[in-house]
Amino acid sequence: MAKQKHRILILGVSGFLGHSIYKELAPFYSTYGTYRTPKKDWTSKANCFNFNLETDDIVEILEAVCPTVIISALRGPFPAQLVCHKHIFEYLQCNPTVRIVFLSSANVFDAYSKYPSYETDTTLSNSIYGHFKIRIEQQLLQLPKPQVSIVRLPMVFGVKSPRIHELITLNSLNEPIELFPNLVVNISTNQWAARQLHFIINRAKNGIFHCGSSDLIHHDDFIKDMVRHLKLKTPKFKLVYTTNDTRYLAVLPKYNKLPKHLQFKSQTIFDEIISTS
Repeated sequence: MAKQKHRILILGVSGFLGHSIYKELAPFYSTYGTYRTPKKDWTSKANCFNFNLETDDIVEILEAVCPTVIISALRGPFPAQLVCHKHIFEYLQCNPTVRIVFLSSANVFDAYSKYPSYETDTTLSNSIYGHFKIRIEQQLLQLPKPQVSIVRLPMVFGVKSPRIHELITLNSLNEPIELFPNLVVNISTNQWAARQLHFIINRAKNGIFHCGSSDLIHHDDFIKDMVRHLKLKTPKFKLVYTTNDTRYLAVLPKYNKLPKHLQFKSQTIFDEIISTS
């Protein structure tokens, strides 16, 4: 299969999401990545670079790869990430034909509680994580519109996801699994997120995208269903009430809707995880 013209650099390619994005894009584009911890899967790839967020300068890798698209799926200390993204911002200013896809989070809205959030809603967060994502979003949105895609994700699950691993581990240790009965969310998986990013890159879409299930579900119902689908035996649950009222932490699209074949419901996630587990 002939690869298309894009040169894509995935920052954080060895992470849960980054790995899935790499597998989705590599058959179609010249795809590169950065990894933090040397492992055989990545050190053996000539197109992947060891990158220590706290000591290395991302500009060296950018200049070596000359990407047309940068995908930021970085994890690590927030101060180091802020410095890294500042350098990326400056690189993009000097290279106006290069685009960035930044993976953000529903937590940029976690100070709100009464409604789901849409693309044009003003961001406001009470959490350190949400504040961090907002800072990077605000910086990148200073660039010309064609250069920037912000992809806000809700909770992300998947067969090898940290969240699924946590459920299995807590159950094996006979520890309680926390449920938030008053929290309404939408959800995603690594595979759906990767497919949606592929479309955004292939069609050169820009702006803000809310990429999660099209339906909403209570957190406790979803986790209980997931535990049942995983066939975990005699699970223990701990109910956590942060408020007496229903609270929303969900990102829904209104203006930048993806095609119907890239829209999905929460039940699809159960089916996908079970079929591949």
